[in-house]
Amino acid sequence: MLKIAVPNKGMLAEPAWDLLKEAGYKLRSNPRQLVVEDEENDIQLFYLRPLDIAVYVGSGIIDVGITGRDMLLNSQTEAIEHMSLGFGASTFRFAAPNESSIRTVEDLDGKRIATSFDKVVADYLACRGLNARIVHLDGAVESSVQLGVADAIADVVSTGTTLRNAGLHIFGDPIVTSEAIVVRSPRVDTSDRDLIKFQRRIQGVLTAHSYVLMDYDIPVAKVAQAVAITPGFESPTVSPLHDSQWAAVRAMVPRSQMNTLMDQLYDVGARAIIITSIQASRM
Repeated sequence: MLKIAVPNKGMLAEPAWDLLKEAGYKLRSNPRQLVVEDEENDIQLFYLRPLDIAVYVGSGIIDVGITGRDMLLNSQTEAIEHMSLGFGASTFRFAAPNESSIRTVEDLDGKRIATSFDKVVADYLACRGLNARIVHLDGAVESSVQLGVADAIADVVSTGTTLRNAGLHIFGDPIVTSEAIVVRSPRVDTSDRDLIKFQRRIQGVLTAHSYVLMDYDIPVAKVAQAVAITPGFESPTVSPLHDSQWAAVRAMVPRSQMNTLMDQLYDVGARAIIITSIQASRM
């Protein structure tokens, strides 16, 4: 039985729950439930603190988990990044008060930096030969400068609105660029059948989110031009129509490009162009 950990709260929680639900897994029925037995799918689902997931997975207590890349890097565990999930994008950045003289990363030398991600910050500074005192804080760190605990902070940034509202400016390159990922235990081999089935389900949902089915009619003489525009995931389906001068084509195309592709197809002579959403897939 595969043991899977998901965040019980935070920005990654609801997208992770939705992903698992769409993949056909049973979720908890109330927010106090911490463990779900899904016998039909042969899994156990554990709802854990986001910062703890990589620790449990790295120790082998949990087989796989959904967490953030930044949390994995900060965990100092043996958990392995297995696949990216394409949501929960964020950057880990330095910030200082607007009136501060700190404007570059080099200005942090000898300063105090408040953060919840000690290892990530320590590794970043060490690589640049900078010596700063790291002040560990759990939770929000935005007020630490105002309260005199730190001179600057290092924190996860999505839009930067929270930091700007706190009177802070972001500086320097991103320390880490993060997103939601699946991590696996070093004790779980990539050839493990349960892991492969889980990965196939998750990838099927991600593909369904990223692609749509496009159907269109095209003059037979222009099929080659049209197929060059919509080559499909592997190869499009081309079928004859009652009118022998026309063919019907079906192909998977990236959702983000569907309107541009429809314009291109129309220009080469395609008609009756229809888009259908994909609910699930196995590729």
